[in-house]
Amino acid sequence: MRKLFAIALKDTLLRFSGWAEWLFFLILPIIFTVVLAGGTGAPADSRVRLVVADQAQSPLSADLIAALGKSEAVRPDVMPLGKAEDAFSKRQVSALLVIPPQLDLQHLERGPIELELRQQPNNMNALVASRAVMAVISRVGSSGEIANRSVAEAERIQPFASDAARQAYFETALREAQSQLSAAPDRVAVAQGTTQDQITYDPRANSSAGQLITWVFIPLIGISGMFAFERQKGTLRRLLTTPTQKATYLFGTILGQVFLALVQMLLLVGFGVLVMRVNWGHSPAALAAMLIAATLAAAALGTTLGTFVKTEAQAGGLSMMLGMVMALLGGCWYPAELFPQIVRDVAKIFPTSWAMQGMLNIVLRGQGLAGVLVEVAMLLGFAGVFFAAGIWRFRYE
Repeated sequence: MRKLFAIALKDTLLRFSGWAEWLFFLILPIIFTVVLAGGTGAPADSRVRLVVADQAQSPLSADLIAALGKSEAVRPDVMPLGKAEDAFSKRQVSALLVIPPQLDLQHLERGPIELELRQQPNNMNALVASRAVMAVISRVGSSGEIANRSVAEAERIQPFASDAARQAYFETALREAQSQLSAAPDRVAVAQGTTQDQITYDPRANSSAGQLITWVFIPLIGISGMFAFERQKGTLRRLLTTPTQKATYLFGTILGQVFLALVQMLLLVGFGVLVMRVNWGHSPAALAAMLIAATLAAAALGTTLGTFVKTEAQAGGLSMMLGMVMALLGGCWYPAELFPQIVRDVAKIFPTSWAMQGMLNIVLRGQGLAGVLVEVAMLLGFAGVFFAAGIWRFRYE
């Protein structure tokens, strides 16, 4: 047992002898997790940002902005005219709606009021904003037109005693028109299908799970570099001439790297829980089973690769390339459902595909230990096959 710990400690000190290892151990995984998730916290509002300069500051302009806020296409952002124009001139926003000072009930009674909508040229978001603004203005304008016609008809029947009485009647008619229009039945019935979408995607969960697998698999596959380094320096030959058995050396090397990988995974899981708000704690038993199975599969693959490579540099290049390809095709960077079916079928030969599926079963689909047994079994199967091949082919020179 003391030999196992001594070998594991030796490999750990060698691995972290330079600052670059910390880059792959913690810094890059966190950076890529945040970037691919689109930031931290809950998903952002995906509606098009519409800057609104409200110069009227009237109840009618407030109603218009509120109606825009209920739109499924645009998200109004009210700011002073000067600031809004500056943002538009710098092309920081796609569209700018300028509400004139005369947008109030008194001017609406006299007739139509023009609003200014500025759009960036050849901009799809500006086109979306334009359609949304026109739809909202049409609804708000209909209320004013109905109120004006009501005033005209009432005045035809009996003239108003004063301008104040006429204005009061217009406001009452406007409120009634708005009430009736809002209560009008929908002319189009929307039916939502009950078939479950094939692609269940949460960028935070997908990014947290995918980058965890990516940046843990690459160093574990890099165990091959340790074996190549020991062979190059001749230390492996000298070590195995001592009473240390081959199985003890292999187990000590693998045990140390697996332990470091589990520490790295737990740190990334903690980052996902505390910063990304990812529900990793749904089933600790399932999570523990997946973490252990995934690290064993990756370490076993590194052991097998270590029997083929000749130099440490060759091992480093192959482990990076192999790790990235398996991560990409396994769905660690993008949802696997976005790939053609043939690619998804081929990707099942990679342990990353099963690791990603099991992780998402936990963090995204809320499944427990029973829901990841197949994935755990497949990863342990990979580990058994690769360990057997690595031990069988292992040579000290």
